[in-house]
Amino acid sequence: YDERVPKISESGKGFGYKSKFRKHMRTHSREKSFLCKECDKSFSFSFRQTSHLKSHMRTHTGQKPFSCKECDKSFSCVTTLKIHMRTHSGKKLCKNSFNQMSGLKSHERIHTGERPFSCKECKKSFSKTSNLKTHMRIHTGEKPFSCKKCDKGFSDSSGLKKHLRTHAREKPFPCKECNKRFSQNCSLKRHMRTHTGEKPFPCKECDESFIEISDLKRHIRTHNSQRLSTWKNGVLLQ
Repeated sequence: YDERVPKISESGKGFGYKSKFRKHMRTHSREKSFLCKECDKSFSFSFRQTSHLKSHMRTHTGQKPFSCKECDKSFSCVTTLKIHMRTHSGKKLCKNSFNQMSGLKSHERIHTGERPFSCKECKKSFSKTSNLKTHMRIHTGEKPFSCKKCDKGFSDSSGLKKHLRTHAREKPFPCKECNKRFSQNCSLKRHMRTHTGEKPFPCKECDESFIEISDLKRHIRTHNSQRLSTWKNGVLLQ
């Protein structure tokens, strides 16, 4: 339905339909856009949006270039194919729903494993721009979340929340094996190794393994000091 309402543009030109008026107004806008010829949907001038336009056009043409290798089904969008592939792999579909398409697409990356947002400083990639922004603070040193009770700053809100428990003496993570409680889940996980006997940090120089990485680092220094003691004035001692 295209409402017939007179519209006057910046140039004084009149239009009978809203759709024609919107198309004309794009000639005044500095923002270049790609317009679908079949409907009134437009896409901004960027590589990401041109790919969206191509995907959108398939809803009109019926083209489905992404085929499933396990069955005869085909799809117009590669993301839809990836979601479909979970029906063959046995992975369960979740029941989350979203008000906006952007929220759905961001959530779908959890299932597909797609990480399109890469850090320019290192090789890490992320499924959300917000996660990339938080990660970038490691490189910039930015700590916008400050504790009001002391001078400590944190790169993300979760780090601040964990820290605040130390002031409140809040310990929401209990050990099921003993009566100890912890302010952080990671502290509980480290503690649980004392019960399970797990030692996930092995030494590459010998057969020793350790519960915490800090213990491994201290142990490695013993190997380094042994190597240094075998040399004196640049001569290898026998």
